Amino acid sequence: MKQFKSGFVTIIGRPNVGKSTLMNHLIGQKIAITSSKAQTTRNRIQTVYTGENGQIVFLDTPGINRARNKLGEYMLCTAENTLKEVDVVLWLVEPTTFIGAGERYIIEKLSKIHTPVILVINKIDTVLEEEVFKAINTYKDVYDFKEIVPVSALRDNNTDELIKTIFDYLEEGPQYYDPDTITDQPERAIVAEMIREKALRLLDKEIPHGIAVVIERMKDRDSGGIVDIDATIICERDSHKGIIIGKQGSMLKKIGTQARKDMENLLDTRVNLKLWVKVKKDWRDSDFLLKNYGYKDTDY
Repeated sequence: MKQFKSGFVTIIGRPNVGKSTLMNHLIGQKIAITSSKAQTTRNRIQTVYTGENGQIVFLDTPGINRARNKLGEYMLCTAENTLKEVDVVLWLVEPTTFIGAGERYIIEKLSKIHTPVILVINKIDTVLEEEVFKAINTYKDVYDFKEIVPVSALRDNNTDELIKTIFDYLEEGPQYYDPDTITDQPERAIVAEMIREKALRLLDKEIPHGIAVVIERMKDRDSGGIVDIDATIICERDSHKGIIIGKQGSMLKKIGTQARKDMENLLDTRVNLKLWVKVKKDWRDSDFLLKNYGYKDTDY
């Protein structure tokens, strides 16, 4: 009988290296939100891959970066605590020979753990093959990686090889989740993140860092076939509120339209989405509001 392996794997890296994109491709469905802006992932998102060889529970964490406010401290704490809880660490980097302060900060954190670390060089579709080899040679000298695997998360290139490599470092173990399970995230949390993703993509650089999304109501209609969702986008300044709403509500409508399409794919039903915008000044430095918006847990 074939050995069934299982374990927990975290994906770490600096902001914007493609962690959420990689995880979405590995499990075959969009759960983690993606954008080109920093602070896209704020909470630890748990997703599940089940295959013939076994089951991998992925923990997608916030990018490891020095904190600038209480939200940043929470995100950093979430990412660093995860390193101690897993069976394998995937460190995602870009195909470059430049190892900056951010990478050295991660190396310092990795040097304090005994977990196997696999270096994943992402975005190989953006450079020549010789650049990938140069990056491999540079990184292999700074840390004792168990394996180095080049991939393109966006193009889904070599991700099968990455799955095989992960299983090489997992022990025989139980099936933690049913084969059909792809995440432990409640639907409300995923729906809120879908709205935040569209805001991240559509708004100016500074505003998205200062927004949160709260689902006020999510209910199936008695007549069936449609879900009513009421959500509030929280921002930090009155000027931001005007930009999020847009001229005659145009930006808010655009955010809602794009988010609704993703929600309908996720929930496999029609969605009636209503959005509001509220100002809560400096919420990212308020312990009470951070907890209220889902960014605090008992470990912090």
